[in-house]
Amino acid sequence: MSSTPKDFNPLRQVGTHTLAVVLTLVLTVTGLRSFPQILSHLLPVDNSDIVTEPNISVSVDNPDNFVVAAVKRVGASVVRIDTERTIANPFSDLFFVNPFFRDFLGEDIFSQLPREYRQRGQGSGFIIDRNGIVLTNAHVVSNADQVMVSLRDGRTFKGEVRGIDRVFDLAVVKIDGENLPTAPLGNSSELEVGDWAIAVGNPLGLDNTVTLGIISTLNRSSAQVGIPDLRLDFIQTDAAINPGNSGGPLLNERGEVIGINTAIRAGAEGIGFAIPIDKAKAIQEKLARGEKISHPYIGIRMVTLTPEIAQKINQESNTDIFIPKIDGVLVVQVMPDSPAAIAGLRPGDVITEIDGTAIISSDQLQDLVDKSQIDQPLQISIRRKTQTKQLWVRPKELPEMSSF
Repeated sequence: MSSTPKDFNPLRQVGTHTLAVVLTLVLTVTGLRSFPQILSHLLPVDNSDIVTEPNISVSVDNPDNFVVAAVKRVGASVVRIDTERTIANPFSDLFFVNPFFRDFLGEDIFSQLPREYRQRGQGSGFIIDRNGIVLTNAHVVSNADQVMVSLRDGRTFKGEVRGIDRVFDLAVVKIDGENLPTAPLGNSSELEVGDWAIAVGNPLGLDNTVTLGIISTLNRSSAQVGIPDLRLDFIQTDAAINPGNSGGPLLNERGEVIGINTAIRAGAEGIGFAIPIDKAKAIQEKLARGEKISHPYIGIRMVTLTPEIAQKINQESNTDIFIPKIDGVLVVQVMPDSPAAIAGLRPGDVITEIDGTAIISSDQLQDLVDKSQIDQPLQISIRRKTQTKQLWVRPKELPEMSSF
């Protein structure tokens, strides 16, 4: 039979055990919390696998979110342009004028052939004046019978094509509106290769699309791009530009328009081209007034010449034309009845100077002609075989280009 101590109290014993358990838990939790800190003083700790919550807040004042800021600044001014134009059916004329097809197919088939059809197109543009002046590409609205302009907020306006310049591929469309959102214009002359480029537009009918890239190169001539009929030095970018982007803005990191998206090269990936905004700023007021833009021309096809190129041509040529081994611009072809033909320029001539300025590239020569005045003579120095000659060429207005 067991004995019980005189001072034994069951309630006191339970309380003592409970207090011990609580103290043990407190000490354990405190130790666990302190252990990493103690361990960090004893051993190096690798934090590379620690995952923290990303900062997903978006602020237009945060430079890390400059694309968001740029799009918010310009997005409402970017418009979609839908066009319709009447196109003659080339096959209908063939059947109408050829008796063989009329007799072979019969009058019933002949009478059902449509003489023309409606062609729909779609592109982009952006508002530069609160009263509704829209900049876009000439090829977006050229020959359009109807132009509809849609804003991001859902409003739609009928557009009036005020002016078109096919040489620079620029056009101005007017819509009737007040206090419309506008896009701020930057300066393309300040661009450098590697600057950010943000393309905004409606590619493939996908409205309000934004793509990001950089300025890949500057002053890419239209001839290099494969559009010899234009007189432009493009901005090249790797920001994605697709059909439907044409006429939309290319932005810098501040949300200023630096170019007008206009072309992609067939078969290329990551290569797009934009017209420098400085070119558009120089003529957009004239286009808005419906004025014709003057484009002097002298009427030659040309290539840049170096001594190395001249030597190669002389070695491989099967003609008796001798190309002097000098720097300049080689005349490849002279257009009939052109200012150059009237002045006496010939294929094989090498242009070395214009008005005392040494000529070393075809782009430089084209730039000087662009800046000349209609009917104001240019003094051109040429080398023809071993002779040096001076000719006077009077630029004329560039003949109307064929429609896009």
